[in-house]
Amino acid sequence: MKNESNDYVIRVVDSPNEVNAHEWNELLSLQTSATPFMRHEYLAALHASGSAAPDTGWTPHFILMERDGAMVAACVLYLKTHSYGEYVFDWAWANAYQQHGLSYYPKAIVASPFTPVPGTRLMARSALDRAALAKALVQWCEAEGLSSLHVLFSCEEDIEACTAAGMMLRHTVQFHWTNSASKPGTAYQNFDEFLATLSQDKRKKIRQERRKVAEAGVTFRWSRGTGIAPHDWDFFYRCYERTYLEHGNPPYLSRDFFQRMANNMPENWLLFVAERQGRPVATSLIAISEYSTLTNGEKDGPKVKAVAYGRYWGALERVDCLHFEACYYQPLQWCIEHEYQRFEGGAQGEHKMARALLPVRTTSAHWLAHPAFANAVEKFLEREDQGVERYLEELNQRSPFKAHS
Repeated sequence: MKNESNDYVIRVVDSPNEVNAHEWNELLSLQTSATPFMRHEYLAALHASGSAAPDTGWTPHFILMERDGAMVAACVLYLKTHSYGEYVFDWAWANAYQQHGLSYYPKAIVASPFTPVPGTRLMARSALDRAALAKALVQWCEAEGLSSLHVLFSCEEDIEACTAAGMMLRHTVQFHWTNSASKPGTAYQNFDEFLATLSQDKRKKIRQERRKVAEAGVTFRWSRGTGIAPHDWDFFYRCYERTYLEHGNPPYLSRDFFQRMANNMPENWLLFVAERQGRPVATSLIAISEYSTLTNGEKDGPKVKAVAYGRYWGALERVDCLHFEACYYQPLQWCIEHEYQRFEGGAQGEHKMARALLPVRTTSAHWLAHPAFANAVEKFLEREDQGVERYLEELNQRSPFKAHS
């Protein structure tokens, strides 16, 4: 589809193969909240591996906004026939549509599939371009006769553009760890210094949990990027697949997807392997990202923002507290040793607070075509937001850190 508006040419293509990877990634590199999960290689791997493709209910459309032949704004939009793999739950909305004889699916979402990581969704060279993209998305969904549009886990700039386009906001809570010692602007020197900032009961609990794993004879090793051996990727997938099968579900991501990650984005992955008596028994896979922070569209000198994201884990043997060690303590210790500023623990999970991951409000934007349902959802979101604010206040009163005198 082509549409000209305000000197923009808008193209909609159905495959990542029709998108210039260099232009896409270059545009992503200009964003203040870039993550690896919006890179062309990542989205292409989801598509080519069949993990997020029409056969699994994810039909991609790449919205490319160009001026004078150059890409000035872009996003990936998926037509969905279900609400799995999104982590912003709208099943009740779909049921309400069905009860009134209306079709909620297909709907449109702008997101990184199966990835509840906040970040840029509407890539743009300027605020004006981003606002134009948000408006174009709503207009496209209207023209296609879709029930709704959902921009999930967005950054502040996206939210501003979506709000201007008439979309409603919805908030959820995640838990993130920050590498920040007691003195402002300084990072922890080691894991013990980090523990020393926690309240006595939390500090004692973490030490007890780590001791249980060590006394069970479990040791850890980590590998990064091209250093992750093929047999370790194979073992990781056995563990990852088992985690899903134990809950009665097939895994979202195929082995082929992770092979493409090893081939095309190795620098963005860190693997921890737990071993017992010389045998691997569990793994956790962490995504990592290092990029220059941006100010007014310019590179912020030599400063680098380094972030780690807890993504996948699995175990073939049950060991008390192994999950906490593999998914939190090992990654946090690695982040401290490698001077990473933040570790994001993913969706949900109050238990993460006991491991010093603090609550963070995340935001998504929503547009519904049906006026009556849009009005009802808007009222629902107002009530829900009040509940989220109370929940955050309650969580912030339960800080795991020492009280300041």
